[in-house]
Amino acid sequence: MKKIFLNFFLILVFSTNLSFSNEINEIKIIGNKRISNETIIVLGDIKPKQNFTNKDLNNTLRKLYETNFFSDININLENKILKIELIENPIIEKINIIGIKKKSLIEALKASMSLKDRMSYTEFQFNKDINKIKNILTTSGYYFSSIKVTKEDNNEFNSIILNLDIELGKKAKIKDIIFIGDKKFKDKRLLELIASEEYKFWKFITNKVYLNKSLVDLDTRLLQNYYKNNGYYNVKILSSYAELDGTEGSFKLTFNIDAGKKYYFNELNLELPDDYNKSDFESINKLFRSLSNKEYSLDNLNTILNEIDQIASLQLYDFIKIDVKENIVDENKINFNFFVEDSDKFYVEKINILGNFNTLEEVIRNKLIVDEGDPFNEILYNKSVNEIRSLGIFKKVDTEIIDGSTLNTKIINLSVEEQPTGEISLGAGIGTTGGVVGGSLKEKNFMGSGVTLDTDFQISDDGVKGSITYAKPNFNYTDNTLFTSIKSTTKDNLSSSGYKITTAGFSLGTKFEQYENLFFSPEIDFTQEDLTTNSSASTSFKKQEGSYSDFYFNYSLLYDTRDNSFNPNRGNVFIFNQELPLISSDNEIRNTLRFTKYKSLNDTKDMVGKASFYLSAINSIDGSDVRISKRTKIPFNRLRGFEKGKVGPIDGGDYVGGNYAAAINLSTNLPGILSSFENLDFSYFIDAANVWGVDYDSSIDDSSKIRSSTGIAVDFLTPVGPLSFSWSLPITKQSSDKTQTFRFNLGTTF
Repeated sequence: MKKIFLNFFLILVFSTNLSFSNEINEIKIIGNKRISNETIIVLGDIKPKQNFTNKDLNNTLRKLYETNFFSDININLENKILKIELIENPIIEKINIIGIKKKSLIEALKASMSLKDRMSYTEFQFNKDINKIKNILTTSGYYFSSIKVTKEDNNEFNSIILNLDIELGKKAKIKDIIFIGDKKFKDKRLLELIASEEYKFWKFITNKVYLNKSLVDLDTRLLQNYYKNNGYYNVKILSSYAELDGTEGSFKLTFNIDAGKKYYFNELNLELPDDYNKSDFESINKLFRSLSNKEYSLDNLNTILNEIDQIASLQLYDFIKIDVKENIVDENKINFNFFVEDSDKFYVEKINILGNFNTLEEVIRNKLIVDEGDPFNEILYNKSVNEIRSLGIFKKVDTEIIDGSTLNTKIINLSVEEQPTGEISLGAGIGTTGGVVGGSLKEKNFMGSGVTLDTDFQISDDGVKGSITYAKPNFNYTDNTLFTSIKSTTKDNLSSSGYKITTAGFSLGTKFEQYENLFFSPEIDFTQEDLTTNSSASTSFKKQEGSYSDFYFNYSLLYDTRDNSFNPNRGNVFIFNQELPLISSDNEIRNTLRFTKYKSLNDTKDMVGKASFYLSAINSIDGSDVRISKRTKIPFNRLRGFEKGKVGPIDGGDYVGGNYAAAINLSTNLPGILSSFENLDFSYFIDAANVWGVDYDSSIDDSSKIRSSTGIAVDFLTPVGPLSFSWSLPITKQSSDKTQTFRFNLGTTF
C-alpha cells in the first residue's frame, strides 16, 4: 500500500512540476548492482538526445516499477542530465517448503505461487502468495494449519532464501451433515447425492470425510441439479456453511435449502432460421408433445438440446447456437422457446490441455468430440467437457476460448484440477445366513493413464473368492473400454454336503454403447474347475467328481433409461446375457434375462415403486448332464422368507438347483412410517420364484410349485454401519423348502 501511494505521489509531482520539455544529453543511473544500465534504459523506454516531456518521465517511472525489479526509484531531470536513483529488489535464491511430507501437495503449493526461484522478491507479491497457500490448505481440509516464514538475506549478492515452515495440523473432519429449510426430500436421500461424507472411524482413507470447499461447492451444484431434475425449477441453496461442533477438529456442515414449488412443462416451441428445412426437425416436435404437462426436468432440457444438435450435425448445419427462453405461466407452468441461430463460423486451431500433472494428456483428448481443425460447435464442445468431468478423476474442469492466429480460428484452453482417485474399502457382515468379510482396493487413474485397477476379496462361511480387474477406457482409440480380470473361488461344503469346488480363471472383454442407452459387452472367459467329494456326498456329486476346463464366449445387452443408476426414481433396466461354449468339458448354453422398472409414486419422489423379473436357463447342447456347480438357483435377494439355496429339487439331502429359475419381485418404500427418524427406511415387498428341471435324474422331484412370500424390510444407518433386516411370511411353499422368517445383515463395504 505504501508503494502504491509513493508511486501516485511521484507521478503527481512530475505531472504538476515538470511542465516543460527537455532534451536528455546524459543518463546517470545509481544504485543498480544486478541489472545493467542498458537494460534499465530499455525497460524505462528512455530515448537519449530527444526531448522528454512530463508524460515521458511519468511513463518511465511507471514502467520501471512495473518490472518489480526495484523497491524504490527516484528520477530527476536537470540541466539535460537524467538522474535515476534506485534500489533493487533482492533476487529469490530459493523457496523452501518444509513441514509437509506429501510431495504432490508441495508441488501444488509451489505451482500456486507467482514468485519463483530466480525472480525478484516483493513483499506485496509474497503476501499474496501466502494467502493463496492458506486458501489451498483450507480447501484441502487443513483448517488448522499454520505458516511460519523465515527469510535468509544475502546482502553480498542481494539475494534472499524464503523458508515456509508449514504445520498442517489435523484435517477438519465432517462430523455431521444436516439439511434445513424447505427441503422436500429426506436427509438420507440427499446424503446419497452429495460428494461430502460424514466421518466414521472406518473411513480412514477417503478424503471426502474432511471439510473441503471445492467439494462443498460441488455438493451445492449436485443438490441444485437433483432438485431441478425433479421439478423444482426455482430451487435455491440459500447457504452452505460449516461450524465447529465442539469436538476437536470436527465441523457440522449445514445446507439450507429452499426447494420452492414444483413446476411443469407447458408449451414448447422451436424457432428455426428461414433457410432451414423444418421437416428435418419433426422429431423435436414429437418430443415436445411427450413432455407437455410433465414435471420440469433439467435432464429433459438437455435431451432436447442434444436432439437438436444431432439433427443439425446430420443435416450439415455445422455452425449453430441455441438460445433458450423460458416464461412462467399459471403459477407453476413454464413455456420454453428454443431459438436456433447461425453462429459465428470459426474453426478450432488448437486445444491446450493444462493442469494435468499426473494424468496423461491423451486420457483427456480421447474424450473430446470437437478436435483441432474441426468447425467449432458449442453444444458438442460442452458435451466434451461433460465427458471429461464424468471420468471422476478431476476436481474441476474449466475452459477458455481465445482468438487464434487468423480471423476464423479460435484456441481453446482446457484446464483441469486433479483429485485423489484411489479408494480402499474394508467391510464385514453378519446375518442369519452366516458371516462375511470383504475388502477392495481401487485406483481409477492408475499411473495417470485413466485405467481402473480394482482388487477385491470376500471370505464367507462356505468359501473364499477374490478377483483383480483391469479396465482401460478408449482402448486403441476405439472409444471402447477394455477390461480383463483374474478370479479365484473356493466353495467348501465337505462337512455339510460332502463336496468342495475350486475354480480359477480369467476373462477378457469390452463394453461400448451400441446405440443411445444400449450397451453391448462381449467377453471371453476361461475357467478351470476341480470338484472333490468325500463319503458323505450324494451319488450325483460323486459321479461328477473331477477336473473341468471351460472356454466360453459371453455377451450381454444392457438397455438403461434410469434417471440415476445408484438410487433411481424412474426408468427401466433390461439386461440379457448369454454364455456360449467354445472349448469346454461340458457344452452348455446359459441364458439370463433381467428386467426392472422404477416409478415414483408421489410428488416428492421419496416413494418409489419397483417391479423386476428374472429368468435363467441352462441346457446342454449334446444332451449331457449339466454340472452341479453350473446349475441355476434362485438368487438370494429375489426370494426372501426362505433360506439361501434351500429351495427346489433335492438329491438326497442336497438342494441341487435346476435347469431353470424364475422370479418376480414387487416392492415400494414406505416414507410415511416413522418419518421423524431420518436414518430409518421401511419398505414393503412381495416375492415369487421357482427353480425346476433336473436333467440328470428324472426321479428327483422338480415340482413347479411357485414359492412366494411377503413382508417388511427395514434399513437403518447406525454409527457402525448400515443395518438391514426383513420380516417375511411365506405364502406358498413346498414341504421340503427351508423357510426363514427373519433375516438381517450388519456391515457393508465402505
